[in-house]
Amino acid sequence: MKQFGRPLWTPLVATARGETTIASAVSNLHGKGCGLDSGQVDQIESLTLIGLKEERSLEVWAQQQNGQRELIRTYPFTAYSGTIGPKLREGDGQIPEGIYRVEYLNPNSSYHLSIKIDYPNAFDREKGEADDREQLGFDIFIHGRSVTVGCIPIGDEAIEDLFTIVSQVGPKNSEVIITPVDFRKRDDRPEIEEIDWEDELYETITTALAPFTPPPAE
Repeated sequence: MKQFGRPLWTPLVATARGETTIASAVSNLHGKGCGLDSGQVDQIESLTLIGLKEERSLEVWAQQQNGQRELIRTYPFTAYSGTIGPKLREGDGQIPEGIYRVEYLNPNSSYHLSIKIDYPNAFDREKGEADDREQLGFDIFIHGRSVTVGCIPIGDEAIEDLFTIVSQVGPKNSEVIITPVDFRKRDDRPEIEEIDWEDELYETITTALAPFTPPPAE
């Protein structure tokens, strides 16, 4: 059996090694005021994290039990690597683009805390095989600190808050959409020289973003 995408015995092993467990990390963070109160959590069915690469912003949307969606947090990126366009191979420094799931939470990250996403997903692997690309890369996280190579850093305070929220709602109930630009506000799609399937990718992302109405500009 697994919990948070990892074996149930993992917390016991972590405790034996003197490592921080997810439960102890979240307990400490909630005591610091991170995350949501129990009344808010009870109303939430799922989370969608929207990473906007050009805007360098991470939005956190909660889908309520009644089906309504609410923007509950926005965190700025604290560093950035790569350019517009999907991640194609290990070492290219690109932040992936697509629709992903949270695999697990890491309370012992070298980047304070981190949230693992499931890059490469089935779409990435399909296109890699069609393009005869191997070694697509791995270990893509949302994490703390202010440095990155292909991940999304949001700083230590923000990752403490987000780590707690994802733990409260559940990693298995958390989706991640990473888009090159905010397709809710513009419809011009980047052309990526190295591939011929960007229209397919960006149509999928545009459709996934449609239910999330962005807040008006201040």
